[in-house]
Amino acid sequence: MDFLHVKDVLSKEKEGKEVKLRGWVYRKREQKDIVFIILRDSTGIIQLTCKDEVFKIAQKATIESSIQVKGIVKEDKRAPGGFEVEVKELEIVGLAERFPITRDKSEEFLRDVRHLWIRSQKMTKIFKIRSEVFYAIHEFFRKRGFIEVQSPSIITAACEGGATLFEIKYFDKKAYLTQSWQLYAEAMIYSLEKIYTIAPSFRAEKSKTFRHLAEYWHAEAEAAWMDMKSCMKLAEDLVCFICEKIVEKCKEELEFFGRKPKDLLIKPPFERKSYSEAIDILKKKGFKIKWGEDLGADEEKALTKGYKKPFFIYGYPVKCKAFYHMPDPKDPKITKSFDLLAPRVGEIIGGGQRIHDKAQLIKKIKDFGLDPKDYEWYIDLRKYGSVPHSGFGLGIERLIMWIIGLQHIMDAIPFPRTIRRYYP
Repeated sequence: MDFLHVKDVLSKEKEGKEVKLRGWVYRKREQKDIVFIILRDSTGIIQLTCKDEVFKIAQKATIESSIQVKGIVKEDKRAPGGFEVEVKELEIVGLAERFPITRDKSEEFLRDVRHLWIRSQKMTKIFKIRSEVFYAIHEFFRKRGFIEVQSPSIITAACEGGATLFEIKYFDKKAYLTQSWQLYAEAMIYSLEKIYTIAPSFRAEKSKTFRHLAEYWHAEAEAAWMDMKSCMKLAEDLVCFICEKIVEKCKEELEFFGRKPKDLLIKPPFERKSYSEAIDILKKKGFKIKWGEDLGADEEKALTKGYKKPFFIYGYPVKCKAFYHMPDPKDPKITKSFDLLAPRVGEIIGGGQRIHDKAQLIKKIKDFGLDPKDYEWYIDLRKYGSVPHSGFGLGIERLIMWIIGLQHIMDAIPFPRTIRRYYP
């Protein structure tokens, strides 16, 4: 007889049948002549009733001990899932020592013992949703003819700005961890045209907000012949597709977090606001912000208040965005750039049209105080058949935060890395 998963047992079809299960002791309650064990595996939880010949063995089983059981499935509406297993055979595979989380559940402690806390029902459900988000991203881009490619994680020059680079020793030279694949992606569009990747990015931002990670996962896309408007359309279609798939495949998990499908079944187009409009709104809300200043976490949170679905802010000032963003020919003070803001979380996507003219790019590099020699190969791309092109980057953990309604981005990734935390 093969072992089954918990989800395969929670049905009328299995009632009265003998089954074999294995997993971990999630909860345990003892009475005079019976032990109730809640068994968990990767698919869910189920109640085990242990008496007679397995009573004494069940008494020895501790929280998080790994066990294997054989028994008869019985319906019991009082039990989790409405079914239980009357155990006939029980084996303790790995007897657990006293589990530390039973005595301390503070946020800081749970992050210290992250290697154990990821076993919780909450984290298990988050990671299942996370998995489906990754799957949906791949499915979306493949359906649209995008080709998946990879780029280096070790780089020699900044993409988003030198202040947030992680410096590393590369043999006898200095190098950095990547902030984005973008510069390398721009090289590959001249052969593949439409490309995407899902990869980690690293930013040494000295930020302690609820939405910042030093290492996070980036879904990025780049395409030849694509202008800013088409890029925004691609970004909103991607977010809508991901949400649709999560509602379809993660109903139980969303219900656990109190998220209603109607809140995620969003449709394009998303509202579009100019940067100037956003500044006016913030001033009316009492923010002392001047035109030309970048929007931070507080400003973005205020702008999203009252919104049910994401919206765009476009046309950021030149100094707010990286050197490669194309100035708007109609107004050189602003760029053909955009951010997609999600309720409460703020920016989840940043993107825009790239400079494709060589002289304009070199001038921009110098204007930003950078050395064109560090970007010789990148400038080369403008010498040989340059074309208009655009792209964007999606912060996957921020998207997961919004989809689930998490309070902190650290819960959206198995082992978070922040300015304060790199253990375990």
